[in-house]
Amino acid sequence: MAALAGKLVLIGAGKMGGAMLDGWLKQGTAPEQIAISDPMVSDEMKALAAEYGFAVNPDLAEVTNVEIVLLAVKPQMMAQVLPALQALQGDKPLYLSVAAGCTISGFEAAFGADAAIIRAMPNTPAAVGRGITAICPNANCSETQVDLASSLLSAIGQVVKIDDEKLMDAVTGVSGSGPAYVFHLIECMAAAGEAQGLPADIAMQLARATVAGAGELVHQSPLAASTLRENVTSPAGTTAAALEVLMADDAMPRILREGIAAATKRSEELAG
Repeated sequence: MAALAGKLVLIGAGKMGGAMLDGWLKQGTAPEQIAISDPMVSDEMKALAAEYGFAVNPDLAEVTNVEIVLLAVKPQMMAQVLPALQALQGDKPLYLSVAAGCTISGFEAAFGADAAIIRAMPNTPAAVGRGITAICPNANCSETQVDLASSLLSAIGQVVKIDDEKLMDAVTGVSGSGPAYVFHLIECMAAAGEAQGLPADIAMQLARATVAGAGELVHQSPLAASTLRENVTSPAGTTAAALEVLMADDAMPRILREGIAAATKRSEELAG
């Protein structure tokens, strides 16, 4: 993985930006290489800056040797932060955006057709270092820049590279929005347990621990998810009885296909 040689300017130090910053510091990135710019810096972030010594809201015109600008503001705030970033263009940095729905062409319009830009889609498990981020570079990015982006984003979890930007909408549908599907599964499992007579708190504890444990198992195991499912399913047993219902008439696969298709379509609408 490429190492950060110049400075990193983080635009937006909210939940996602803060998670990345925490990961970089834990990975050993030198605080003097980092500057954050956010009009609403939290007290927690100010305390972290005081502890580590990275710059907070410096005059961007005075920040030199900028290697990468990481855009982690909400999409609706992007238009108001882009003009201030013109001050950094002299260093020809890599622009890495984790803002949902903001396209590469939009950033090329702001920074120039020759700008190196990477569009990325992380997800919320980044907050505990277990996210997954898909990155899509434009044609101006060097291999070193792509490696650098991957290295920085690996601080919050796994990284995959997508060559066709159109597929980023599908990424959003699967992994970007995906944690919410899992959280809803937990809600449904707990409610179903209650319906069978379990106390609400016990049902929720069982559902949460089961999903978390199954997630860790599939994370650590080299086996396919289908194989792990089959290993749990004894012939004519309890799991088989449940799966007969969940898989009947393509029930669960159909619902997920339709849900992910709806999320993908909405992502396309927001980007367009």
